[in-house]
Amino acid sequence: MKRILVVGCGDIARRAILLLVSRFRVFALVRRSQAMAAVRALGAVPLHGNLDDRRSLARLAGIADAVLHFAPPPATTETDARGDPQHEKDPRTRHLLAALGSRGSLPQRLIYISTTGVYGDCAGALIDETHPCRASNARARRRLDAEHRLRAFGRRRRVAVAVLRAPGIYAADRLPIERLARGDPVPADPVFTSHIHADDLARLAVTALFRARAGRVYNAVDDSRLPVGEYFDLIAEACGLPRPPRLPWAELAARLSPSALSFMKESRRIDNQRLGHELGFRLRHPTVAQAMAAIDAC
Repeated sequence: MKRILVVGCGDIARRAILLLVSRFRVFALVRRSQAMAAVRALGAVPLHGNLDDRRSLARLAGIADAVLHFAPPPATTETDARGDPQHEKDPRTRHLLAALGSRGSLPQRLIYISTTGVYGDCAGALIDETHPCRASNARARRRLDAEHRLRAFGRRRRVAVAVLRAPGIYAADRLPIERLARGDPVPADPVFTSHIHADDLARLAVTALFRARAGRVYNAVDDSRLPVGEYFDLIAEACGLPRPPRLPWAELAARLSPSALSFMKESRRIDNQRLGHELGFRLRHPTVAQAMAAIDAC
């Protein structure tokens, strides 16, 4: 493996690029021309293209031995021919796969960052990767569509595709400070959420390039299984901010956006044993509490 293509140049992708450039020739798909200089500064080769425009992706064919796919689905809805919102699609992943498979050699491996939201609400149950997917919101259904397309592509074209299902991502520079400062409430009921530090997710994506099994799904979560209120309490305490108020659901609906409310209604505790057993991966930030204790100031 000598050449790696990174698709989607957000925060986690940039962290992963820094881990790769000393050992590999890294190409990064960049949508905005003004971001190309920043990609070069990381040590990667920028390729101008837009996942929403299939014609702009032609040069991706045969360019890399492996692909890290970090790009999210579009925010707008694409449904099946009947317009059924239960069958929302991710056209960006479809365009990417068409470009990769159009000509030249195929990548040997492809890693996709998905979301634990594909499981839907599990009523606080402890679940692993075998749990049925019951995505209940549009974003998660698009991610699930991308998973299905990628794994089918891997089986059909003999590309080792693996999926990392990530939860809420945090780091010292991506904490919900504004939300805490506003005094946004959290549920009084114990709604369980999962998290992973941004550095650990970037390291995990790189590790999966070499160790993930073909067609396999991995829960990319840390060891924390926190009620959402306790998660915000930890951050508030570390940053010297007031703890968020607890409110019943009826009052939350009047205070929070529909997307925030939808997120907080999904309760699940997620098992991460495959990370250690199959990938030999060790978290540097095993829990949110440990990570917050190491933060000097917010």
